[in-house]
Amino acid sequence: MRSRIWFIPFLFVAASCPGTTPTPDSFAQRIATLSEPGGYFDTDNLISNESSYLHAISDLRDAGIRGGVYLGVGPDQNFSYIAEIEPELAILVDVRSDNVLQHLIYKALFHASRNRLEYLVLLTGRAVPADVDAWTGASLDSVLTYIERTAATEASAAAALGRVRSEIATFDVPLPDGDLTTIERFHREFISDGVGLRFRSHGRAPQYYYPTYGELAREVDREGEAVSYLATEERWSRVRDLQVRDGVVPIVGDLGGEVALNAVADFLEREGLEVSAFYTSNVEFYLFGDRTFDKFIDNLRALPLASPSVVIKSFFRGFRGPHPFQVPNYYSTQIVQDAPALVAGWDAGRYRSYWEVVTEDLVGSVATRGNVPVGAVR
Repeated sequence: MRSRIWFIPFLFVAASCPGTTPTPDSFAQRIATLSEPGGYFDTDNLISNESSYLHAISDLRDAGIRGGVYLGVGPDQNFSYIAEIEPELAILVDVRSDNVLQHLIYKALFHASRNRLEYLVLLTGRAVPADVDAWTGASLDSVLTYIERTAATEASAAAALGRVRSEIATFDVPLPDGDLTTIERFHREFISDGVGLRFRSHGRAPQYYYPTYGELAREVDREGEAVSYLATEERWSRVRDLQVRDGVVPIVGDLGGEVALNAVADFLEREGLEVSAFYTSNVEFYLFGDRTFDKFIDNLRALPLASPSVVIKSFFRGFRGPHPFQVPNYYSTQIVQDAPALVAGWDAGRYRSYWEVVTEDLVGSVATRGNVPVGAVR
């Protein structure tokens, strides 16, 4: 769940300027040339608060979304969509420069890990077991149970922090001391709380529906199937392969801004790539509040869109009550919307409110079946 935006200086990469033509040819250069000055949210947003996030997987399958370019906001919930869609390239656009720093941690973990257990062990600062290779292909529950029952020690935490720091150094992304301090702070949050880490905000009390990291990993789609990127070794490996190829690029950008998405559109046009999916979380709610939703539509219109292409979004019932397609016992609702139809609907004046934006032109299972209860509830 997002908050309003106030712009602050961007620290560690040179921002693009309107009218420039970036020519990124490395991971670090892509971050630098596609980014703009960063903004602020009242949360570190280390994990998602959208328990319903995997319900969109059913809709993506029904809509036939595969390959292409994936765009998204926020932390590692993106990886589950990437594992399903298997895009050629993923660009993660978030107004907070801290989101780039967190994704550098994830990239380091993928580079350093042989399987899901080692990935989670390093993320949570546990000691890597001597038989780590034997855990390849283990069930998700057994992997998470191992983390839950294994305490981090001062030595294991220091080893994990050092491993991540040394991997990040190989990415050649310029990072001042302040950014390195933030990276360590984020990593220590995972080490301290393990897979019990919850979404947190500043100045607002925690909500009862905020899931833990472990609960998010164990979530299911509308058919009750475990489909997070941690659910199987194969799904995790799909994300790892893209990360190792420098195909997951985090950048700083405002979805309703003037620079980053235009730079992304120019880059994709030059490379002959098309966007198949754009995960926006509930950012559109705040764009409406800031009166910049029209600029987001302009940015969406400028992107080369595949056929089909969709926008994945979340709706929280505190705004107006439950969404028509809300799954029982979930506070959030995940929906998938036809991207060209969203642009056309706005241009035709059919969307006069945020409510209309999240209830029209939906695709996939929510458009045909409505509510389908699933096993896990939040």
